[in-house]
Amino acid sequence: MFTPLRSTVRTAALTLSAVTVLVLGTTVTTGASATPATTPAPAPAPAPAKQGPTSVAYIEVNNNSMLNAGTYTLTQGGNVFDIAVIFAANINYDTATKTAYLHFNDNVQRVLDNAATQIRPLQQKGIKVVLSVLGNHQGAGFANFPSQQSASAFAHQLSDAVRTYGLDGIDFDDEYAEYGNNGTAQPNAGSFVQLVTALRADLPDKIISLYNIGPAASRLSYGGKDISSTFDYAWNPYYGSWQVPRIALPKSKLSPAAVEIGRTPRGTAADLARRTVSEGYGVYLTYNLDNTDRSADITAFTRELYGSDAVRTP
Repeated sequence: MFTPLRSTVRTAALTLSAVTVLVLGTTVTTGASATPATTPAPAPAPAPAKQGPTSVAYIEVNNNSMLNAGTYTLTQGGNVFDIAVIFAANINYDTATKTAYLHFNDNVQRVLDNAATQIRPLQQKGIKVVLSVLGNHQGAGFANFPSQQSASAFAHQLSDAVRTYGLDGIDFDDEYAEYGNNGTAQPNAGSFVQLVTALRADLPDKIISLYNIGPAASRLSYGGKDISSTFDYAWNPYYGSWQVPRIALPKSKLSPAAVEIGRTPRGTAADLARRTVSEGYGVYLTYNLDNTDRSADITAFTRELYGSDAVRTP
């Protein structure tokens, strides 16, 4: 009865070619549009007050606008969504140098290059904008770096992207890596711990979130260090279901509920929202906020989360 792990739309997001990659912390531009200079994120705008869980929206930018996250407000005041996730950048593998690198497909690059019109308007409304990163079928993943140095190098690429484009953080999604492809190693015990530790050192005040799936999500402790508390949030990856992430974070930082807007039945979305509030969890995860008016679908859960309907203002 539950929606599968990902829709085919989300899977298809991985196949487009890159315009820009960040290799070992250095920005390399190969397309017509130049990479902007490092841009600090603007000071957070005070979001209109609302009471209730943090609401998260993943947006497939291959097909939909990031600005959708800012078009929904509550009738009683306040944004519906508190965090908008750019879906998605990739961790790719360079077979010549045998190193992982951060890859942006054309549509992700377009959002980043046009941060002034695609990201800043959301931040000015008080909505945080986070970049999701996931595998791309090439064997590179968060859990198979061959050394601490290589894990740290990739962490620096991530933090460079956050600073360059004025983002609010990074979301880890360990899917589609296909560990072993291109002669890459299988997951090891220490890579993800080393990666997240280095990223937090680079970005002490930014969001680091965990889409709780894949080998990385089960490898949160190594060498006496547990990185669970390093994350700001963790969420259930199975849409239409309730599953508490197995990570040592307080309830206020967890989303056991996950819904796909427009596909998860409204009754289910409402039930999951009601349970989120009644059991004291602080986050509600949604996926695939598209360009259609989804006021009715969103109202199904905002009534339970915030006691208010949702209104769309394009």
